[in-house]
Amino acid sequence: MAGSYFLTTAIDYVNSAPHLGHAYEKVLADFFARHEKSIDRDVLFLTGVDEHGQKVQQSALAKGVEPQTFADEMSAHFQRLHHGLGVASSHFVRTTAETHKAIVRDWLQRLHDKGEIFFQEHEGFYSVRQEQFVTEKDKVDGAWPEIFGEVIETKEPNYYFRLEPYRQRLLKHIEENPEWIVPAFRRKELLGALAEPLADLCISRPKSRLAWGIPLPFDENYVTYVWFDALVNYFSFASVKGQLVWPPDLQIIGKDILIPAHGVYWPIMLFALELELPRHLLVHGFWTNSGAKISKSNAKSLIDPVPYVEKFGPDALRYFVLREMVLGQDADFSDERFETRYNGDLGKKLGNLVQRTISMVHSYRAGVVPNYDGFHLTEVDAALRSDVVAEQYKRAVAEFAPHLALQAIWEFVAQANLYVEETAPFKLAKDPTQAKRLDVILGLLVETLRRLSVLIQAALPFTAEKIRVQLQLSPGPVRLDESLFGTSLRGHAIGKPEPLFPRLEEKPPAS
Repeated sequence: MAGSYFLTTAIDYVNSAPHLGHAYEKVLADFFARHEKSIDRDVLFLTGVDEHGQKVQQSALAKGVEPQTFADEMSAHFQRLHHGLGVASSHFVRTTAETHKAIVRDWLQRLHDKGEIFFQEHEGFYSVRQEQFVTEKDKVDGAWPEIFGEVIETKEPNYYFRLEPYRQRLLKHIEENPEWIVPAFRRKELLGALAEPLADLCISRPKSRLAWGIPLPFDENYVTYVWFDALVNYFSFASVKGQLVWPPDLQIIGKDILIPAHGVYWPIMLFALELELPRHLLVHGFWTNSGAKISKSNAKSLIDPVPYVEKFGPDALRYFVLREMVLGQDADFSDERFETRYNGDLGKKLGNLVQRTISMVHSYRAGVVPNYDGFHLTEVDAALRSDVVAEQYKRAVAEFAPHLALQAIWEFVAQANLYVEETAPFKLAKDPTQAKRLDVILGLLVETLRRLSVLIQAALPFTAEKIRVQLQLSPGPVRLDESLFGTSLRGHAIGKPEPLFPRLEEKPPAS
């Protein structure tokens, strides 16, 4: 093994059904996890759901069920989505797990024993939607931003966690580790948020107002603030065969939860407990719906990923979201853009290349890959065998740019399709004197399909497997570096061609 790799996603709140944003973040993490496995790393990949808090309690009450029953039902929706998309996490996190509750209480007790948590009465404003206290400086143009929803005035005693004593240490860490937050402009936003002294974090809610949470170990009349509870999941599930894996190599989050949750609360919690910080925080943008902002408060704006998976297959959605979003920026979803990618990139380009290559081997060589070893290669042949695409792909992944990785692969797909047009094997097949030349072309094209099956396996795992099945190669996942060329395929019998991405009218209904 080339070592271990530990990555996490944010855990999703179960007060409402999953939408495209949830699907994207999990596919993004799964892409990186599969890539790391392909370079022979032992991967720990955490994702899951956040099941405590006021919004869950309210949603359960509205349905007339117990919070745990509601959490069970909603968690199942997220698990089904992950399964349908091929998100192969190591653990599906649920914050109602007893092991997690025990670690949350242990952390709270340790911080309380160190004097980092104290009790006081607070009077101020409270955001019901965000389940957090806010101040006048959070207003924009004199009004509370939509993200806070209803804001009420409240006065109650609670427990607080000291943040300000660690602000300078956090600033120093950010300045000394410029790659800690990706992309770089998010780092500047966090530095701006840390320019002023930090208010203490309220880490409790009275049971009289909120019963659905983890009780504080030092005061059973209070439960843990949902964000403190949720952040601990990264540690409480960070084990393999009982052995702690720490710190995370990569933590993937949306831009709305960098400040303050993951950029302030989380590192300061780790500082206070003398634990290493994650090596990278990867901050992605939001999806819009045909140009309109997606909001839970506007049900019509939400995009349910399930119908797209059922109609087009999981890899179509995986490809779209990974290719369309420039990491850190927002991206737009529309049916027109989606179908253009499906019909164009996936159907006409990749699907067509695979189908006609396999068809030609069957038509001209009875389904057996001809001998092309040691034959003269033209400049065009050599270009198709170049390792440039692999280097471009690996560089893009190292730079956390899946869209560029896929762009490089599809440029290679275009190159292969152009190769077919330029070499015209369908014409050479009619000339017996060109038999050796035809052997080279067919051999290189089959080799190209094998390489593509390896290059796309992190982004399109189901399609990669279908290509390997049609080539009658051993199933994946496959080592990236060692399997791009592999052993000669001469004399290898391949299977029959099957459409990878059928035209929409040919797509069978989901069973």
